[in-house]
Amino acid sequence: MTIIENELIRVKIASQGAEMTSLELKEDNQEYLWKADPKYWGRHAPVLFPIVGKVKNDQYKVNDEIFNLTQHGFARDNQFDLVEQEEQRVVYRLVSNKELLKKYPYQFELDIEYKLVANKVEISYFVKNKDKETMFFSIGAHPAFNWPLEEGENKEDYYLEFEEDKELRAYLLDEGLLSDTTIEFLANNNIKPLAEDLFQNDALILKGLKSKSVSLKSKKSNREVKVEFAGFPYMGIWSPPSGAPFICIEPWYGVADLKDSDGNLKTKEGIEVLQPGVEFSCTYSISIK
Repeated sequence: MTIIENELIRVKIASQGAEMTSLELKEDNQEYLWKADPKYWGRHAPVLFPIVGKVKNDQYKVNDEIFNLTQHGFARDNQFDLVEQEEQRVVYRLVSNKELLKKYPYQFELDIEYKLVANKVEISYFVKNKDKETMFFSIGAHPAFNWPLEEGENKEDYYLEFEEDKELRAYLLDEGLLSDTTIEFLANNNIKPLAEDLFQNDALILKGLKSKSVSLKSKKSNREVKVEFAGFPYMGIWSPPSGAPFICIEPWYGVADLKDSDGNLKTKEGIEVLQPGVEFSCTYSISIK
């Protein structure tokens, strides 16, 4: 476990999965990140790589060879090496190896950087293709925030506030795969009231967002989480329908397989294409108050 902090916030990161496990406001020691109670969901903020969501039948093809990979890939379950450490910044690294090549046939290097800027933590992903072949991958974030954030409040006291979008439909999942069924999400308003039954059919998938940020806010307190995600083409919003006291706001480069997917990784919706020796990078941030 590594701790980085400044005068405003404190962040803890575990070497397994390079996963952020705590995001704390120091002025009142308030925790904003979900505690990973396995009763509901035993993770805090896993990194999704080299896929986001599920592939059909937990299988995919590259050049007619079949590989097995479970939901969200393997990065979250592997030990990363701590390669750089400062008071307000750390970098973790995962490098492909013989075991990972059995699941994913590309040589890669994945760096995850956490950097503090005032009351914000910036999380950057760097994917380098170390292979001789063109590499196909997805990557995404899965941070879970306490919902409600303030003791004594109810889930229904909270809402999502989008920066620009006022009309938006959400795609539904069907047994973990992306369907073509949509529901109204925003209608002439950039505010989405929250309630448990919103997630009765699993996560809601947003495409084509105009907004570069979304905030989790309360009608009864000043607690707030703001997620900035410029450039990310997809977003998942999720909470288990079992009364779990957290909500996930998930910026993604990639998405689950379609129901009628043929399993070809190279033609998968949302897949990133990376030439040999080239590095992909993206950054999202979380600010709290």
